[in-house]
Amino acid sequence: MADPAVVSGGSLNAGGRSSGGKAATSPAENYHLARRRTLQVVVSALLTECGFDSAEKAAVETLTEMMQSYISEIGRCAKAYCEHTARSVPTLSDTVVTLIEMGFSVDTLPVYAKRSQRMVITAPPVTNPPVTPRALSAGQKRTHPAHIPGYFPEFPDPHTYIKTPTFREPVSDYQVVREKAATQRRDVERALTRFMAKTGETQSLFKDDITAFPLIAARPTTIPYLSALLPSELELQTLEETDSSEQDDQTDSENTAGNNITDDPAADKENSMLPPSGVVPSTKTTEDNVIDNPYLRPVKKPKVRRKK
Repeated sequence: MADPAVVSGGSLNAGGRSSGGKAATSPAENYHLARRRTLQVVVSALLTECGFDSAEKAAVETLTEMMQSYISEIGRCAKAYCEHTARSVPTLSDTVVTLIEMGFSVDTLPVYAKRSQRMVITAPPVTNPPVTPRALSAGQKRTHPAHIPGYFPEFPDPHTYIKTPTFREPVSDYQVVREKAATQRRDVERALTRFMAKTGETQSLFKDDITAFPLIAARPTTIPYLSALLPSELELQTLEETDSSEQDDQTDSENTAGNNITDDPAADKENSMLPPSGVVPSTKTTEDNVIDNPYLRPVKKPKVRRKK
C-alpha cells in the first residue's frame, strides 16, 4: 500500500478531518461538516473491525461518501412511503419496507448488532446552544384575530410599536454625591498633572530611566518675594467692584441734582414757548419709560455695599 495517511480509528478521523477545506461560517455548513466527521469516525471503526491498521485518505473519503449516499437513500424512500399513506412522520414499518425494497435482509440486523468485535464509539461532547438574548418586554404580545390565519407571521414584539419612556432618577444620596465629586476632582488633578509633565520640563528620580516617575520641574524666580507683595486676583476683583460702586453713587447724585426744578423767570419763559400739547419731544429714554423687552433694557451694575 501507499504511505498510510491514516492510522487506527482515531487517526482515520483525523485524516478525514483535514479534508474539510475552508472553515465553515454558516450554521448549515457547520452542521454538514459535523455529520461528515461522524460518518468518517464510523467508517474508521468499521475498517478497524475488519482488521485494517491503516488506510489511505482517498479510500476513507470514498467509503464515507458511499455510506452517506446509502443512508440518504433510505431516508428519502422512507419519507416517500410515509407521505404515500397520508402521514408526515416516518415509522419503523416505513424503514423496514424501504430496506426490503433496496434488497437488504432485515433478519440479519439483530445478529450484526450483537457481534463480538463491535467497537463502541464515544458520543461527541454535547455543546449547549447559544443563549439568545431576551428581548425587551413591554406590554402584552398580541395574537392573531379570528380573520387572520394562524400560519401568518406573528405580530412583532410590543416594544417595537409601544412607547416606553425610560429614565433614571438622579442620585441624591449625600455620600454617593460626595464620593463622585471627590473621584472627579482626583481624576482632573491627575490628568492635569500628567499633561503638565508631558508638555513642560520634568525631573526624574532615577538617572537611568528618565521616563519613570516624572516630576514637574520647579521654576526658580529671580525675585521670590515678589508674589507676596503683588495683590491677588481676589483683591483686584474687590477693588474693581468698589470703584464701580463709587462711580454709580456719583452718577446717581448728579442725576438727582439735575432733576431738581427751581422757580425762576427763565423757566416761566421756557414754559410759555412749549407746543400746544405741552410735551417736549425727546429721544432719550427716561427711567419712567420701562422697556418691556428684557434683551433691550440697559445694563444695571450691582451695587456693592462697603463694610464699615
